[in-house]
Amino acid sequence: MRTLKSSFTLKGNGLMYNKPAIFEVNPSDKKGIRFHINGGTIEADADNVVSTEHFVVLADVKNGAKTKIALVEHFMAACAFYGIDALDVNVESEGFETPITDGSAKVWAEEFKKTGFLGEPDETKALEAPILFSTGKSSIVLIPSDKTIITYAVNFNHPDLRQRWVSVDPETNADEIIEARTFGYLKDLETYQKMGISLGVNYDNTVGLTDEGYTTDLRSEFEPVKHKMLDIIGDLYLSGFNPLKINAKIIALEAGHGYHLQVARALKRAINS
Repeated sequence: MRTLKSSFTLKGNGLMYNKPAIFEVNPSDKKGIRFHINGGTIEADADNVVSTEHFVVLADVKNGAKTKIALVEHFMAACAFYGIDALDVNVESEGFETPITDGSAKVWAEEFKKTGFLGEPDETKALEAPILFSTGKSSIVLIPSDKTIITYAVNFNHPDLRQRWVSVDPETNADEIIEARTFGYLKDLETYQKMGISLGVNYDNTVGLTDEGYTTDLRSEFEPVKHKMLDIIGDLYLSGFNPLKINAKIIALEAGHGYHLQVARALKRAINS
C-alpha cells in the first residue's frame, strides 16, 4: 500500500462548467482512493461509474448516486504512475468536477512528488489470459507480456491523426503521457459552449485540432494520442488494479472512456477470480 507523506490542496475550475473546485488530498492508512463530497463518500471503483459521455463520472451508487464527482481520470492516472492506492480526497466543487489544471496529469504528478510517499507500490500482477473487448470499429485487448507497452490507434479527421498508431513504454517515457493535454476540434467548441459545456476550455488546458494543425505547440509528437493513453491508464485503475503494475500489453483501437470502463470491469473480475 502506498500513500502520501502529507496533505496538499489544489484549487482550479472544471473543464465542462468552469466552476470552482477545491481538492484537499490527504494520506490514508486504509487502502483505496475515496472522494468525500457533499457529505457523501465515493470509492474510486469501476462499479461506481455512472457516465462516460464526455469524461468519467463517479457516484455513490449504493446510496442512490446522489453524490457525484466528474473527470477523475487524470487524477487517477497520476496515482497509477506513482503507485498510490490509499488516499482520502475532500472535495468542494460547484460543478462536481475535478480541477482541470493544465488538461493533463502533470500538475497532480508535481504535487505528489512535492509531498513524497509512504509505503511501497503493490507488486506487479500477472495477467493469466488475454482480455478483449470489441464492438463495431472499436476494440481494446490486454495481452499477457513481460513488459507493459501501451499502443493506441486513432482515426481522427486531422492530417496528423488519420489512421495513427502510437506505442509508448510508460516506464521509460512516462512524462510524455503524464503531460499530454486533453484535446478537441476547435470548430466544435462554439457549439458545445452554446450547449452549456466545455466552458472551462482555454488555450492552456486544451489542444485544439484545426484543419491544418493545432492551436498550440505540442509537448511531444502526437500529444492527443498520448492523452488517450493517459485516459486509459486512469480508467483502468478504477478496476482496483494498477494497469502499470500488470504484465500486459494494452492495445486500443478507436476506443474511449466507455470502452475503457468495460475492460476495467473485466480486469477486476479476471484478477479477483
